Amino acid sequence: MIDHPYRITVLSDTHMPRKAKALPAALLADLKQSELVLHAGDWSNWELYEQLSQYAPVDGVAGNVDDDRIVERLGYKKLLDIEGKRIGIVHGHVGQGRTTPIRARKAFTDTEVDCILFGHSHIPFIEWVEGVLLFNPGSATDKRRQPEYSYGRIYIQDGSLEAKHVFFDQK
Repeated sequence: MIDHPYRITVLSDTHMPRKAKALPAALLADLKQSELVLHAGDWSNWELYEQLSQYAPVDGVAGNVDDDRIVERLGYKKLLDIEGKRIGIVHGHVGQGRTTPIRARKAFTDTEVDCILFGHSHIPFIEWVEGVLLFNPGSATDKRRQPEYSYGRIYIQDGSLEAKHVFFDQK
């Protein structure tokens, strides 16, 4: 057991290299502090997985723009047990529901989870719904209409899970 919080960096919708040729400096500094990196889809190519793996173990799912290599290796939905917490990951582009958070939650309707990570909308989102944390980190490389770029951090310690966004204004 580690004596500090288990630290996870959470990404989604990086769309590399189309939306960025390199990861932002703010994110690179954070990756050096992480025990794990989770990505909720729309990587765009496998090279990003390999790059992130230089910092910490990496896991995640494919999104709607990912190539066959990512889809075959990661799939579209995943459930992980991390430090005693059950974390579901889905991109959020398929399923029933008007909004991405609703589709993400419905993807795990019959599954006991503590947290659901998703992406697709590029909109940072954090909300507890019936005891489950729904968390979209936004995008560190393609903010679209958001005022800032963002990614997420999850901390797990002593049976509790906490998530937060990290916002920055320059790639």
